[in-house]
Amino acid sequence: MDGLRIRPATVDDLPAIVALLADDPLGATRESPDDLTPYTAALARLTADPNQRLVVAERAGRVVGTLQLTIIPGLSRKGSTRSVVEGVRVHTEERGSGLGTRLIEWAVAESRRADCQLVQLTSDNTRVDAHRFYERLGFSASHVGFKLQL
Repeated sequence: MDGLRIRPATVDDLPAIVALLADDPLGATRESPDDLTPYTAALARLTADPNQRLVVAERAGRVVGTLQLTIIPGLSRKGSTRSVVEGVRVHTEERGSGLGTRLIEWAVAESRRADCQLVQLTSDNTRVDAHRFYERLGFSASHVGFKLQL
């Protein structure tokens, strides 16, 4: 993991981030690397929101991973704050290198700094390897997630 830096994403990172998001069977059907317009608008919204952290993992000037962390204040659990990890992606050449672990460790540490009492994430049912990865890091499949496509 020498030379790895996790830092806030910038507009210059968007082509690499979108390429990472599109680089799997699920992402290939829902991402559009040829048109960065919606991603540019989304990054502006994320950057303006203090509860959002979109980061990239960079090595030797190259984006090799990304994730989004959202901090959510709440009333349940005695008014606790939680975080949600989304859009975790690691470049195909970096998979198995420990980079995914470093990204999740960063998200957990950042969640602690934000005084979160819970870190949560969802993973598509088809991503069996990802499920094993998250369980190895201490996450438990304690809930069933539901989504409504709008």
